[in-house]
Amino acid sequence: MAFQHLRSTALVLCSLGAAAKAADAVAPRIAAQNALFEEQYQSDLKRHPERATAVGDYRYNDQLEDYSPAAFALQHALDEDFLARLKTISTAGFPEQDKLSHEVMQRMLAQRITNFQFKEYEMPVNQMEGPQSRLADLPLSVPLDSVKHYEDYISRLHQIPRVLKQAEDVLRAGMKDGLMPVRFLIEKVPAQCEGIIAANPFLLPTKKFPSAISAADQQRLTQLITDAANNEVIPAYKSFAAFIAGEYAPQGRTTLSVTSLPGGKERYLNDIRSRTTISTLSPAQIHAIGLREIERIQGEMLTIARAQGFADVASFRESLKTNPKYIPTSAEQILEDFRKYIAQMQPKLTELFGYIPGSPVTVEAIPPFQAASATHYQTGTPDGKRPGRVSVATSNFEHRWLIDDEATAYHEGIPGHHMQLSVQQQMTSLPKFRQHSGNSGYVEGWALYSEQLGKDVGFYRDPVSDYGRLSSELFRAVRLVVDTGLHSEGWSRDQVVEFFRKYQPVDEPTIQSETDRYIGWPAQALSYKLGQLKFRELRDRAQKQLGAKFDIRSFHDEMLNGGVLPLDLLDARTNAWIREQKAGGKAGVKTAAN
Repeated sequence: MAFQHLRSTALVLCSLGAAAKAADAVAPRIAAQNALFEEQYQSDLKRHPERATAVGDYRYNDQLEDYSPAAFALQHALDEDFLARLKTISTAGFPEQDKLSHEVMQRMLAQRITNFQFKEYEMPVNQMEGPQSRLADLPLSVPLDSVKHYEDYISRLHQIPRVLKQAEDVLRAGMKDGLMPVRFLIEKVPAQCEGIIAANPFLLPTKKFPSAISAADQQRLTQLITDAANNEVIPAYKSFAAFIAGEYAPQGRTTLSVTSLPGGKERYLNDIRSRTTISTLSPAQIHAIGLREIERIQGEMLTIARAQGFADVASFRESLKTNPKYIPTSAEQILEDFRKYIAQMQPKLTELFGYIPGSPVTVEAIPPFQAASATHYQTGTPDGKRPGRVSVATSNFEHRWLIDDEATAYHEGIPGHHMQLSVQQQMTSLPKFRQHSGNSGYVEGWALYSEQLGKDVGFYRDPVSDYGRLSSELFRAVRLVVDTGLHSEGWSRDQVVEFFRKYQPVDEPTIQSETDRYIGWPAQALSYKLGQLKFRELRDRAQKQLGAKFDIRSFHDEMLNGGVLPLDLLDARTNAWIREQKAGGKAGVKTAAN
């Protein structure tokens, strides 16, 4: 008996020793992986100073990114190196979150490498975005609360001519490689530059200084900013506009489909993968999903129309076009609408979420020189010192509707982009790259899903506003059809416009600008509806499988507290959470420290 006892004890000690040894073997690999994550994240910040500023890291605040062809090649080499090193780290025995981080970074780097192979970087300019518009937003996207930060801003102004000249070099490389945007769209860029020149937003920081900056410093900084803007920045913009008008735009392509570029159909498939994180759906399947969703949504719209005394959706919609209640009388009225809806949602968040970050958000008009842009969100800093910004399209206000303001306010503000990105920034247990990375499938999918959350807490009290919510969803369903129509089915621009007009989910100015957007930005618009459908699918699955155990607050926390994930990884993570809840796991509230 004594021998058996000793033998049992020895076996237990041996087992414990093996477990300790296994744990010791895992710990160094996790540490090595975390070190690699941090090294890669820091490398990205150093090479992308504007990104560092956006996340509240001001070490590179006096620098602008290197936009030269050589810089893109170096970034590619770094991506390949980081991916190769990551693949040497085995995740055997890793906790689930560490395995997930490994997979997320691997996919991120692999996608960047593939995008480089398609030379996506050689077409950085279109009617919506490019260095010319990003730099014009600089005064609104940097901290200006000290003399040092003002001097950093001035240093960046001095570098704008260099950036625009490097952009020209990249565009020339694209011309040589046959990678050209559509001509009639790129022809809009010189006028955009002229609008920036006329507005000269680079002088904005001189209009109001913090009280802590002395009068003498204010005078000195004003002179330095004025000199840099007028003598360096504005001439650089004029030169860039002349290059686009005289040399670049005339070489623009005349075929709309992105498949006409080198790489053909595979280029569009890569656009779909990179912007939605979905690789299992063909363009034809996405087109069909869009048509089915249009039919479903129109059925819900018909219910509202009949409840309001109309025989069909078309007659109800026509009545709204002439109803003065839903036609704005000023740009400011649109902004006030957004502020009202965001404010009313704030106290309702406790019904939908366990963890509420409380980060500030502001509403502003998109400046005239960016009138081609749609309403969008720009993230604030994690510390809340620079709030998130909902930038609202108000141009041609007399031709716009107010009916979808409520849905769009929830989409861009809370509980949409602002809520999701604020939670992500504050999840300090995640590696930093996961706190600040993103993909459109998740980010835009969540925002569109969030529009219906207003209905879940009793809003959309005006049936017309609820019709506006459905119009917003219809708009995204139409996108599935017209984007694939353009880039896979050979549609013309007129076909897209007529398809939009058939269903009229948005006003005419939006139809025109959105049609051009899909031509210039293939597949990005697919991410909204495809992502929303995934979030709805996951919610339905959790409710069905958990029954009485399902808690909407815990579910939403679970959707957000892992940061932005590829949609298939979000699906797998949700399945694991459902299994945990079934087994009696406690649906605890996730905080920023979790």
